[in-house]
Amino acid sequence: METEDKHLKEEGQLFIVATPIGNLSDMTYRAVTTLQEVDLIAAEDTRVSSKLLSHYAVSTPMLACHEHNEASAAKKIIEHLREGRSVALISDAGTPLINDPGYRLVREVRKAGFSVIPVPGASSPIAALSASGLPTDRFSYVGFLPRSGRARSELISELEVAAHTCVLLESPRRLVKTLVELCSGNMSDREVCVARELTKLHETFVCGTLAEVTLHFQEHAPRGEIVLLIGPAAEREATDDELIEALSTSKMAALPPSKRAGSVAKACNVPKSRVYSLLLEMEG
Repeated sequence: METEDKHLKEEGQLFIVATPIGNLSDMTYRAVTTLQEVDLIAAEDTRVSSKLLSHYAVSTPMLACHEHNEASAAKKIIEHLREGRSVALISDAGTPLINDPGYRLVREVRKAGFSVIPVPGASSPIAALSASGLPTDRFSYVGFLPRSGRARSELISELEVAAHTCVLLESPRRLVKTLVELCSGNMSDREVCVARELTKLHETFVCGTLAEVTLHFQEHAPRGEIVLLIGPAAEREATDDELIEALSTSKMAALPPSKRAGSVAKACNVPKSRVYSLLLEMEG
């Protein structure tokens, strides 16, 4: 393993630096060194980040880079890179770009011909997954569910048939509503885990069937930042009606026939040929 960061000796680079999600001790040595040695730090909220930087005696100047100014901030950052300065991007907590703004900045920096260097560290979805006891060989990161409407119901329908662990984020104010809604979607016996306040003093994991976990939080109001993990659906043969319903969602309808059949076949764990035959019947 290497201990020297060769990247810090080069000019004009963007570093994507992970910061703690709660416990300040989770800041890596490399992250501190990078933030001390770059010329500029792009922070999601400079007021929040100033507390972290002060704790680690980092005096590097900052500029704001968040979802409302990402385009203009990207132009400024690229100008700094062209002048040979290196920049670090941090979010309020955890790994930047994971449910946070920044991918447009990274894309523009790469298009401009500059290197983008990850400095890995804490990430609440991965931390929760690692300690959940749910299968980790295949998983998908969903982020926050849409608040309401068709997009929400369609995503919940996908969760119902997912053959792998799904990782979501949820607000404590909406957790019970989401759990109840998932229960009503024929998922009450699914294995789930709710991880809250990860790495903090009151870190807890509540695991069990969806029905059991829902009852727990109906009786104990949830608090703090929450990661909701849903275990894979039990293997069973999807019915033709279920496959037709999956093919009929607006998301699927926008795809070419072959990709449409392939996506549904993968999600429902059935042969693509069967789904494609149904699709031909539907559109015949």
